[in-house]
Amino acid sequence: MNVTGFICFLLFLGLVAAVAIYNTRKMRLNTTSAYFMGNRTLGFWMVGFSLFLTNMSCNTLIGENEFVYTNDMSVMCWGMSSVLAMLIVAEFFLPVYLKMGAITTPDFLGQRFGPRLKKFVSVFFLASYVISLIPTILYGSAVALNGIFHVDQVLGVSYFAAIWLLVVLVGIIGCCYTVLGGFRAITVSDLVQGAGLLIGGILLLVFGLRYLGQGSVLQGVETILSAKKEHLNAIGAAHDPIPFSTLFTGMFLINLYYWGMEQYIMQQALAARSLSQGQKGISLAAFGKLLAPLFLNVPGLIAVHLYPQLTNTATVFPKLVADVLPPVITGFIAAVVFGAAISTFNAGLNSSGTLFIMNLYKQWRRSAGDRELVKAARIFQLSITVIAMAFSPFISRFDGGFYYYIQKMSSFFSVPVFTVMIVGFLTKKVSETAATVGLLFFIVAYAVSQLVFDLPVHYLHVLAILFLVTVALMLAIARWKPMAAPYSPKNMAVVDLKPWRNRHWFFGLLLAFMAAAFLLFSKAGIAQ
Repeated sequence: MNVTGFICFLLFLGLVAAVAIYNTRKMRLNTTSAYFMGNRTLGFWMVGFSLFLTNMSCNTLIGENEFVYTNDMSVMCWGMSSVLAMLIVAEFFLPVYLKMGAITTPDFLGQRFGPRLKKFVSVFFLASYVISLIPTILYGSAVALNGIFHVDQVLGVSYFAAIWLLVVLVGIIGCCYTVLGGFRAITVSDLVQGAGLLIGGILLLVFGLRYLGQGSVLQGVETILSAKKEHLNAIGAAHDPIPFSTLFTGMFLINLYYWGMEQYIMQQALAARSLSQGQKGISLAAFGKLLAPLFLNVPGLIAVHLYPQLTNTATVFPKLVADVLPPVITGFIAAVVFGAAISTFNAGLNSSGTLFIMNLYKQWRRSAGDRELVKAARIFQLSITVIAMAFSPFISRFDGGFYYYIQKMSSFFSVPVFTVMIVGFLTKKVSETAATVGLLFFIVAYAVSQLVFDLPVHYLHVLAILFLVTVALMLAIARWKPMAAPYSPKNMAVVDLKPWRNRHWFFGLLLAFMAAAFLLFSKAGIAQ
């Protein structure tokens, strides 16, 4: 372990913690609005950086660079295509949530279909966070930190033991942020760590290319552009792990769900002080997604040339950081990676508490005041942290790769909920019965398609097919037994609903850059 790098790592973490404590020192966390939503006071800078950093977890840093190393740049499609989904959310979804005064995205289901479906989907979300989201965040951060600081070698323990130790460390620190500081402390730290991530990504890119080019950045670029060019292609063929056609089927649906309905993501935008600030914040995060390949994918390209025979491909990113950077910057990058992990972990933990307290516990304890609700939230968050810490190290035993595990597990929870919510958005007479049947049908059908039958169809295409079938099923049930009275949304807004006036110009510019990125990383561009 490099002592200088480790000291710099601790110093940057201390700086972030100090900034968060200073900016939240006068804030009382004795109400659910303060603890879960920061009293809805976020400006667009906080919304944007918080969205960006929550999405930019260790899972993504580890998984996408590993995918580029083992396959090609087609994994970039997830991030690039999400720009379109984010703009749709800013334009259409966010105004609906803010108009109804939503704290959680299932609140919409409660108002549109009824309380039973709201509770069911809240439990569904919580299950996905405990099984998939929080454990993978802990595992990904542990892999990254062990790769940078070689904890297993320093302590003389097995790789599995080192991962478990680091999982516990990240879990404890992240839990302290959430339980002691609340939502506002999380977003303040995200602002600092998000800026650090952008700076760190540029530094890693420069030093990595210079290391590859034996002292010359330009020579490093030339090496990437002249050899093993199959890794530069982001336009996957039909037989590739991520065919380009999936952008228009299951990937689009998952991205819309993730940015517009996933509680731990949408909670950042729901805490905006106005619709305009929320739309600007989502647009800022979308701009960050356009820059993200610099540290999500390009390090993987550099590693292709530096390490042609890696046995543990999940270590691509941390190995590159440890090998090419000076000790001071290594510590800084490690702190940024750690901060990204903590940010996503905190968001997942905070949203889990929000869902449990506001949608389940509060319905059971109707007489409970804010103090009891906040106390119960803290106990619940501590409990699921312990569960996740016990489970997450075993992800290393999963056959198929870390990134594959994340995408496969999330698909079981995402598109079924998306289907019900989008039908709720677009129709007025589909009943709670139709929505419940549709949700259960989708879950069972997808599970059977993936676990029982070996279908010769990409799982993202399967999701799109099931989406269409489920929508047709829900509409058929609604035609047979519609709601007694058509749904009429209520205006319960607690923030200004005036939209951002110049948003469409900025949206168009973002979409143009998205298309240019696909063109660049294609056989018509640098992958010729």
